[in-house]
Amino acid sequence: MTVSLSDIDLSDLSFWERPMVEREEAFALLRAQPAPVRFTEPDISFALPGTGYYALVRHADIVEASRNPEIFSSARRATAIHDLTPEFGEYFGSMINMDDPRHARLRRIVSRAFTPRMIGNVEADVRAEAARIVDDLIAKGPGCDFVTEVATRLPLKIICDMMGIGAEHYQTVFDASNVILSGNDPEFLEDLSRTAERLLSAGKCLQDLVVSLAAEGGGPLITALTGADIDGEKLTLRELGSFFILLVVAGNETTRNAISHGLKLFTDHPEQRALLLDDLEGRLPGAIEEIIRLASPVAWMRRTLTRDHEMNGHLYREGDKVLLYYWAANRDEAVFTDPLRFDIRRSGEPHVAFGGPGPHFCLGAHLARREISVMFRELFTRLPHIRSVGEPVRLRSSFVNGIKHLECDF
Repeated sequence: MTVSLSDIDLSDLSFWERPMVEREEAFALLRAQPAPVRFTEPDISFALPGTGYYALVRHADIVEASRNPEIFSSARRATAIHDLTPEFGEYFGSMINMDDPRHARLRRIVSRAFTPRMIGNVEADVRAEAARIVDDLIAKGPGCDFVTEVATRLPLKIICDMMGIGAEHYQTVFDASNVILSGNDPEFLEDLSRTAERLLSAGKCLQDLVVSLAAEGGGPLITALTGADIDGEKLTLRELGSFFILLVVAGNETTRNAISHGLKLFTDHPEQRALLLDDLEGRLPGAIEEIIRLASPVAWMRRTLTRDHEMNGHLYREGDKVLLYYWAANRDEAVFTDPLRFDIRRSGEPHVAFGGPGPHFCLGAHLARREISVMFRELFTRLPHIRSVGEPVRLRSSFVNGIKHLECDF
């Protein structure tokens, strides 16, 4: 099938429901254009009127924008195409939507819990939970939903443990995360006319939870946040709630989707599974990077121009919005040899699935890599022939490359 520019509307959710081959062809066409293509913003009732956005789809453009946050700002909103109405700042105004210097000060506090040393301290917990998950999977037998029985459980428990969230709250966190990152998926938003209400309600639910945890002491992350001193001031409850929402949602959703995509990729490419099983320890790190590259769980982030700026021959104006399409950059022919091929021995080609270089590089990248590695090591050691059955049920979203359900067999 040949896709034309007139067929491409990245703001239309039906575009993201097209077969993978059509979307890949569309982004290849966008990368081939001499100038970035501008799109109108989707019509959303709870958003402020917008003037459209440019789609950055080349690896080089996304790297340059990421390295220049003083020009490509996150402060206007990084996780939404629109400028949202003020009440959304109550729950979704975390450091992902800030610029330096305040972003840097806040990030330093939270980053203490995500250093390689700290992640190493929780590895025993990650391994133990992965073993329990596979025990339960074997006991339940084939034919179950891999997303709910495997991919969801590991990151949800680990991030909740780090926050001091008890098992009695896991379902609450899981449900609220699904709503916040639901896009317009009717499975999580039954009545789309109530989208704003449901989003705000999910945000309030998580904020109320962190306030109660802070009163009780909480886990290491909560302790670090409540004890933080920024410019002589403590975090407000609103700031604490926004941090909590960011960390618990990001720490849950992206790793879950990478694990789900990984099983599908190894099912569709049995020769790559055979390569991995032939040298599991030696090839697992490369396999994880390749899964993350092709999955690109977060498809894009937004930036807003703080001043006129020329990049790769195009002049952007102050106030222009740009969307950094990581999913597209990770398939850029100028960077990746045979970019659509799943190749666990690929090396020397840096993906941007955790964001481009710069201050907003994913804080949880070390933790995500560790969780994905441990989960696949446990699965392929004990169930080397586990595979997906049929096609995944995908999340109806342009922002998260999510898999909601995926049947597995072994």
